[in-house]
Amino acid sequence: MGEPQQLNTLNTQLQFLTSQGFSVLDVLPENSLAEKITSIVLENTGHFSPAISSLFTDLRRQIEELDCGATRVVVFGGGTGLSNMIGGDSRRLSWARHPFTGLKEIFPHVASVVCVTDDGGSTGELQKDLPLIALGDLRHVLVSSIRRENLRVEYGLDRVGARRCAAALHAIFNYRFISRPESARQLLNDTKAILADLPQAMRDMLNALVELLFVDPRLAPTLDRPQCLGNLLVAAAIYRELDPALTATQLLASHQLVRTATIRGLAALSSCLGVQQNAVLPCTTTLSQLQMLYSNGVMVTSEDKSSKARRGYPVDRVVVEFSRPPFLQPEVVQLVQRADIILFAPGSLYTSIIPILQVPGLAEAIRNNTRALKVLVANIWVQKGETDVARDAPDRKFYVSDLIRAYHRNIPGGVESLFSHVITLDLADIPGSILQRYALEDKEPIFIDRNRIRTLGFASVEAKVFAEGQLRQRGSIQHDPDAMAKAIKGLWALHHAGWLNVPEGKERLPAADFSSFSDYPLRIPPCLRYEKILTHLHFLSTELIQAGSLAVVKMTEMERKWLLERVVEIIWLHPDIPLEHLQFIRGITLVEPEAWKRCQEWDSIFSFYDPHDQRIKIRQDQAANLNRFEMVFLVALGQSLLGNYALSKRMEDIFRGQDRVGRVYRLQVREKEQLFSLLEPEDLDTYLQLCRMYRIEGRNQVYTRVINPHEGFTPPGLFFGLFYAWYLDNRFAANIEYKMSIMRNTISELIPEQIRIVDRRRKTIDFFRERIFRQRYPELSGKRK
Repeated sequence: MGEPQQLNTLNTQLQFLTSQGFSVLDVLPENSLAEKITSIVLENTGHFSPAISSLFTDLRRQIEELDCGATRVVVFGGGTGLSNMIGGDSRRLSWARHPFTGLKEIFPHVASVVCVTDDGGSTGELQKDLPLIALGDLRHVLVSSIRRENLRVEYGLDRVGARRCAAALHAIFNYRFISRPESARQLLNDTKAILADLPQAMRDMLNALVELLFVDPRLAPTLDRPQCLGNLLVAAAIYRELDPALTATQLLASHQLVRTATIRGLAALSSCLGVQQNAVLPCTTTLSQLQMLYSNGVMVTSEDKSSKARRGYPVDRVVVEFSRPPFLQPEVVQLVQRADIILFAPGSLYTSIIPILQVPGLAEAIRNNTRALKVLVANIWVQKGETDVARDAPDRKFYVSDLIRAYHRNIPGGVESLFSHVITLDLADIPGSILQRYALEDKEPIFIDRNRIRTLGFASVEAKVFAEGQLRQRGSIQHDPDAMAKAIKGLWALHHAGWLNVPEGKERLPAADFSSFSDYPLRIPPCLRYEKILTHLHFLSTELIQAGSLAVVKMTEMERKWLLERVVEIIWLHPDIPLEHLQFIRGITLVEPEAWKRCQEWDSIFSFYDPHDQRIKIRQDQAANLNRFEMVFLVALGQSLLGNYALSKRMEDIFRGQDRVGRVYRLQVREKEQLFSLLEPEDLDTYLQLCRMYRIEGRNQVYTRVINPHEGFTPPGLFFGLFYAWYLDNRFAANIEYKMSIMRNTISELIPEQIRIVDRRRKTIDFFRERIFRQRYPELSGKRK
């Protein structure tokens, strides 16, 4: 039966089931036609009379038999959610037992467009050496996209052979190592993959790629770092397309060559693995990093870092910073233009879909395809640090409508015409005991607010699309690839037959103000930044002050290497630190505890910047704990930016008669000609006034602060270092976090002092963001709200 005849039969059946009077579908509890049909497709209708059950079975069979061989599907997303929808989560051990599942089994022409802002784990390690986009999620989706039919056509493998081949590839591409492998052969053997299960041609190509890792001097350094072999194989496939004579510096300058090599390398590797060419594409080949701006004004760069952040404030903006004007792949545009179905996979709200749609021109290309079915699959769980607080009401739960609003605020042009339907998980199908256990683990579901979604002009489709096997066996909840694929096919059948309706929105979303990337600063490529960090720190002196001696001794080469490696890693893990922040330190000195003489009256932070010899001094025992060392180093690094700003500092008692009624802290700032600091005099003046230092009239260089007896006090230099560390990671300065917590409270107009405190806190954050870290907002068509 051809497709037109199949659609006519389906149409007739739907007309019968929805006939006037009592509709057969009315026996189902679901609200909309889309939900009722999805329930039938997923065989989740319960028990009815034989006559009704027969009608449902008939309809399900008609939808299952609908020919989708020519239907073109494009799915956007990040690693896990996208991978799971396409063909199951290929990082799981269980995937090797059931590799042929998900969308790829129903829609042969399914293609993935992958987010490339990930910078954690093996991907981050690769970016230290190679001028390539993030490869981890590409690798993840590539393995999930392996199709049994392609393995049969390309290599003549039967069902058993195809499964064994997929299992071997799973072992190879997910293998991780932490120390340099001895040889290419040993590396492949260490994966424990049964190499004999791979077709000879596939084995030959993988051997060639692994060998290239050892012989290409540009790739060889990557073997010295903790790595995922699959990421290295993708990198080798790209470098195979490049002239061996081109250095990393030349490749950075030859971005067009790298762009072409990336697409060709992925295509060649795809063909080798049983994946259709261009079935897995990056959203862009331009190097990029993610930035999150929180509602309190703090901006965090790095997807990996933001995913671990616990700022306690909702995300206000998400911005992708590119290393050059971003390039939209023509292959991606072509996929979108031809697509019959466009899907947005579940995943982290701010780190999967939004970065993709910030590639200029991509959101508009999706809008221009007006005939495709467009569906957003909502995530199941709240993401810590992302969706654990709602922007409009931080004290309440996170809802699907919040998800839609967040997309609208952070996608150029908003959400209009990007999707019409939202698939959500029906929480009623999940036992309360399971949800309670997740709650004890500090995990909460994203709640469905059907009426609000409808008011915004979208249709929600609640469906039983979680993996029941996992729920029974492990008590875990994850989208089921096969259930998702069947649900999509059911919606496609309704859309194709003209039965899928979209509600008219009664509430208009505000005009999207995220409209342009013009005049936005370009970010230094990660590998170039890493090289500059190494170069700068190479010239730092490293010394030790021992107990019982005032002499400063040089560290041994082993001690120096150990120390500098940790400092390099700290600076690398905080991309918000501009390299110019390193210019005021000439060395690092560790001081044995018995030799530590610095007064700790105001703090228990055993580090400081000494402007006399321009060295960071750290008590030696602080280096033993890596988290502690990171904190004390960042505090001292922040202090170094003030340089030699203080000509003199002293604390004086204030007496009224014989009674000591307070103290005054007096600070004299150096003249501009003598100043060696990141801050200009006007910046210093702004900062000191934010610290509640009073500038004495007629003596512009002298500032004072009156303190009550026995009152705690944080000197401006120490506060600067603490605030610097807090801005980079609020775990590092609990006292600053405490001071800033007032910003979370509802401000009463009855208490003017509270308003002044909050205003000063916000201005301090703005000062550090704009003047210290040199961070800027993207150009918005309206003012920041």
